[in-house]
Amino acid sequence: MSLDWYGAWQAVTHHPLFGAGVTLGAYQLSIAVYERTRWVFLQPVLVSMLIVISVLMLCGLSFAEYRVSAEALTLFLGPATVALAVPLFLNLRRIRQLFWPIVLTLFVAGVVATVLGVAFAWWFGAQDFILMSMAPKSVTSPIAMLVASQIGGIAALAAVFVMITGVVGAILGPSLLRACGVRNHAAMGMALGMTAHAVGTARAMQESEECGAFAALAMSLMGMITAVLLPLSFVMLS
Repeated sequence: MSLDWYGAWQAVTHHPLFGAGVTLGAYQLSIAVYERTRWVFLQPVLVSMLIVISVLMLCGLSFAEYRVSAEALTLFLGPATVALAVPLFLNLRRIRQLFWPIVLTLFVAGVVATVLGVAFAWWFGAQDFILMSMAPKSVTSPIAMLVASQIGGIAALAAVFVMITGVVGAILGPSLLRACGVRNHAAMGMALGMTAHAVGTARAMQESEECGAFAALAMSLMGMITAVLLPLSFVMLS
């Protein structure tokens, strides 16, 4: 009987869709807990990540095995990204009205966010490869990993910095913005999208449609600017 139970357990944990099921289940559970409690430290991305890690450790699965079994979810990344165009379209008139403030905010705040992160790491004595890995921390993981590898950083380390930035930004960002007197949803969305990328955009969607639209816009433009200007600036300074 024990052998039958063990065989069944192995069949379930090594099923091609086990990783996808665990990921979706963990996220749905995290969403339910957050909606019930509204506690900022129970952000769905953070909680679901901890649940998935715990399940993998309990089942004795490696990250490579999990990545293969969760590969089906990557098929939805493209449609999910394209779907961000819907709130952008619904708020197109508002975006046009604020075109020049948006452009100014992107360049000024984008430079400040990048320089401050690297400056603090340098002040604490971080090595060069850590600085290069931290520089693109405010954009989505695929762009950050590519940029980090181009400027002398480590792609995997850049992904870690991106994850930490997104989770911390989503947890503390709205409260800090309100404490600073920021009530405008467009400004709040820009701040969350630029600093906390996809996780911040998801958090902004919970505030309002306008906030989510500006977060999606800021995240997209910040990624484009970082991918072009950050490697170019390092080439010019080296």
